[in-house]
Amino acid sequence: MINKKLVKTGATLALALAITVPALSPIAAAAKDNSKIEFVKFNGMKAPSTIDEMVKTYTTATVDVKYSNGKVKTFPLSYNYLFKSEDKVATVNGEKIPAGTPIDVNGNPIVDPSSTDGKYFVSDAPDSNSLLMPIDGKLYMVTHYEYQTIDAAGQSAYGLVPASMSLTEMEQDKKTGELKPANVKKIDFSAVNGLWIPCNGSLSPWNTHLGSEEYEPDARQFADPTSKTRSQVETFAQFYFGDKAKANPYFYGYTPEITVDKNGKASVVKHYSTGRFSHELAKVMPDNKTVFYGDDGGNTGMFMYVADKAKDLSAGTLYAAKFKQTGTENGGSGDLEWINLGHATDKEVKNIIDSGITFNDIFETSDVPKEGFTAIKQYSYGKTEYLKLKPGKEKAAAFLETRRYAAMLGATTEFNKMEGVALNEKDKKVYIAISDQSKSMEKDSTGKDPADHIQLPKIKAGVTYQLDLQGGQKDSGGKVIDSSYVAPSMHGLVVGEDLPKADAYGNTANVDKVANPDNLSYSEAMRTLFIGEDSGAHTNNFVWAYNVDTKELQRILSVPAGAEATGLFAADDRNGFSYIFSNFQHPGDEVESKSITAVNKDELVKAVDEQIGINKTGGIGYISGIPSLTKYNNGKYQKDLEIDNKGK
Repeated sequence: MINKKLVKTGATLALALAITVPALSPIAAAAKDNSKIEFVKFNGMKAPSTIDEMVKTYTTATVDVKYSNGKVKTFPLSYNYLFKSEDKVATVNGEKIPAGTPIDVNGNPIVDPSSTDGKYFVSDAPDSNSLLMPIDGKLYMVTHYEYQTIDAAGQSAYGLVPASMSLTEMEQDKKTGELKPANVKKIDFSAVNGLWIPCNGSLSPWNTHLGSEEYEPDARQFADPTSKTRSQVETFAQFYFGDKAKANPYFYGYTPEITVDKNGKASVVKHYSTGRFSHELAKVMPDNKTVFYGDDGGNTGMFMYVADKAKDLSAGTLYAAKFKQTGTENGGSGDLEWINLGHATDKEVKNIIDSGITFNDIFETSDVPKEGFTAIKQYSYGKTEYLKLKPGKEKAAAFLETRRYAAMLGATTEFNKMEGVALNEKDKKVYIAISDQSKSMEKDSTGKDPADHIQLPKIKAGVTYQLDLQGGQKDSGGKVIDSSYVAPSMHGLVVGEDLPKADAYGNTANVDKVANPDNLSYSEAMRTLFIGEDSGAHTNNFVWAYNVDTKELQRILSVPAGAEATGLFAADDRNGFSYIFSNFQHPGDEVESKSITAVNKDELVKAVDEQIGINKTGGIGYISGIPSLTKYNNGKYQKDLEIDNKGK
């Protein structure tokens, strides 16, 4: 996610969330014939143009569905919120607390010390949602609360407060499909030393939630007792453990996996063998072994993991990509060479961490070029560094300093803002979002960077890339990779468009194209890639539907001004109903700094603050009205807006 400049405000928290909640348009009826869906087409909505619209989370989009019996039906979409992160719906020790409140190692809600009345922290940044397949007949949703933007005093709290996830048991109306939270629980991360900045996530093929830990703390800077990194990790440890002496950067930067049992109890493991970097999310391929990752930040890498056993990410081989540019058209293209970083088990890596290892135990460093040292540049340090691996520390380097080690072996660490990952299983394609194609992805004009593999055109609005998957691929050492889902190349698919100057609504990217793609989710049944924005280039961020066959792009949701569209998750079938989950976080952020003339900017900021609360809360919800993708709808629960058998 983009770390946006904070908007300070002394305004009080709004009492109500500005979300439209139209009547549901759910679809479910037992099939009366054998008709099947032939295609699904989204009809988009206009961008918001009034203050009222710019404050809402809403959709006016529709969807056309053509059935094999020749009928075409058009269904209206609507947005339905489940709860806000500030809503007291979670139960901890018999007490109702806000859904977005983090808990410490003992399971107690964490109090905001800047609050004058002992209030708990409440994250304004809900992110990933996974609606699990039914477990013993029940539906559960895992939700991330990524970070705390500001504390009660209005000061930045980003990365200082332990993060959290919640587990929501859903009530699903058997006739309409409407979802309501039956109960919400906080998930216990005490067995894995807490949770660090969980960004996006995914549902594994074996029905577990795969989370993330983004922007891993830099262990080299942590070694300096005067550094901001040291202070950050110690503050985090004080809040979580009640003891800053327990601060350890190597506790964080991995893939947490959450399993929910038939009794609705969640358990957590961290997969240390998947590598330590800025995990945006992990997406598992159909072989249940191969995993692709987003690595968020500037000067980051592309990583792939191949597990030893299907449905088990506790042991495997980690790879990093070397990008070999082949073109600049439509965003850009390049071949990918995969470098084997090594093999490990979770237990092996955890034992290394528990040994008390530090950065200086793994590498020698130099401030200037030196014989035997490798020059690299990667995200967590941000500038060129000269490193030499100490003898016998290959495994520690590969799995605790993954990006550094990858760069030392020749992999590319020049990607910028690599975000969401989605899978198109039928076509064997992976989609990866580059939210902001600039900086390290441009040609190095200084000639000072250690490598310049990527020399693509500057597109601040970003590019969503397609990776075609194949078997029989070899790594850089000539060894066959044990996977049928390896990407030998990538090319631009959906490209944003920067504007030379801001329009009347403060947009600096074309409002009718995706700007800064972040969350991605793909629907096999709808042949549609959904794209959620995290953009300062759009005053209102949107969710888009991109049909991979027709190449049509349609806007289907708008979130409040200044907010990011997060938690994107397309569920094709949950007991015969279909949903598109989407949240919003940090509403109102940066709106004051924008050049807006189409509406009264002061009134817009005031409306966001009064109706929602700037950087105070976030919303969790879903788009309904999508027809059942598994059952033919004959209109029993849906009045069709239109049935037109001609020309569709």
